[in-house]
Amino acid sequence: MNLRQLIPIFDSSVASWALEARLLRWLTFVWLSVGLVVLFSASYPVADVRQGDGMYYFQRQIIWVLVSLILFNIIVNLPLRKILAVSHWFLFLFLLLIFVTLIPGVGKKAFDAARWIAIGPIPLQPSELIKPFLVLQSAKLFGHWERLTWEIRFSWLGVFCLVLLGILAQPNLSTTALCGITVWLIALAGGIPYKYLGGTAIGGFLLALLSITIKEYQRRRVMSFINPWANPTGDGYQLVQSLLAVGTGKTWGVGFGLSQQKLFYLPIQDTDFIFAIFAEEFGFVGSMVLLLLLAVFATLGLIVAMKAKSSIHRLVAIGITVVIIGQSLLHIGVATGAIPTTGLPLPMFSYGGNSMIASLVACGLLIRVARESSEAEVLPLPINTPETKRRKRI
Repeated sequence: MNLRQLIPIFDSSVASWALEARLLRWLTFVWLSVGLVVLFSASYPVADVRQGDGMYYFQRQIIWVLVSLILFNIIVNLPLRKILAVSHWFLFLFLLLIFVTLIPGVGKKAFDAARWIAIGPIPLQPSELIKPFLVLQSAKLFGHWERLTWEIRFSWLGVFCLVLLGILAQPNLSTTALCGITVWLIALAGGIPYKYLGGTAIGGFLLALLSITIKEYQRRRVMSFINPWANPTGDGYQLVQSLLAVGTGKTWGVGFGLSQQKLFYLPIQDTDFIFAIFAEEFGFVGSMVLLLLLAVFATLGLIVAMKAKSSIHRLVAIGITVVIIGQSLLHIGVATGAIPTTGLPLPMFSYGGNSMIASLVACGLLIRVARESSEAEVLPLPINTPETKRRKRI
């Protein structure tokens, strides 16, 4: 690989890519650029107070973006078969790290959930980083389902269950639900019989219900979601402030940088509720433009899936589209009060290096599938040697 290809602006091979790949690439960069602008506005007040430097979080995010873009360009220029060949090793690594977060004193807690491991100054969130590799391994399993023995099938299904149970134990119900739904939809697209899918769906619902029943804070979140105004200064405070931010934006928004809710009224406004700040500053029109961007991205993802040459490539495209768009819609649903409050970041908007890496790696995988789906199969031309001439006469 040419080292210049590691830097997106110097990647001269883009001109030869398929239309869908080029559109997805530019859409990703637009999404990323808008996200950085919004993060700058949302994070400045809290960084100024907590760190004494309003640019603190934004500057750190830029570093993560640069690292993520290098990984992004490696992936879009690397054959998918090579990535699939090593995806299971990354899945096992991040699965191990998920269970390491559960060790008292090792996993770093935030909001009563142990989701991080600190490696020096670098925090790792394995439940975020595992998402692209969960998609890849699910596509490999369900793409080859008919060729595999039941022992191999059950082994990998057991690994997927361990991933979901590990994330749920942190606890992180929202990420568990997103990963579970993604694997389920990949299985559905892979043609797995409905009797298996139906039983799995019921089991997943019962597991989520059990988690809500056992975890008091999850139960309180559901109750506050039903009527946040019943306790606007307690459990419903976060959602009430988010709704106030969204409503204040009205049609055109209050203007870039002029949000009032980011001035310590809305908690964690630069991560789990960054869409509320975006809606306040850019209004209904800006929100509709963002939803249109998501719709175009999803449409391109489905077009790539339909054009894929193999079942595994098709399932990878479907899984990546579900992860990126599904997580975005869940985040927006939380900020607007459509679903109970969860802790999902908005891809390429929310502050956090792990989310940025996972998002750009996922986008890179989708673009790689788009590139390979459009490449014509090159057949070797026969050479006119005496031997070939003799065969032609025969």
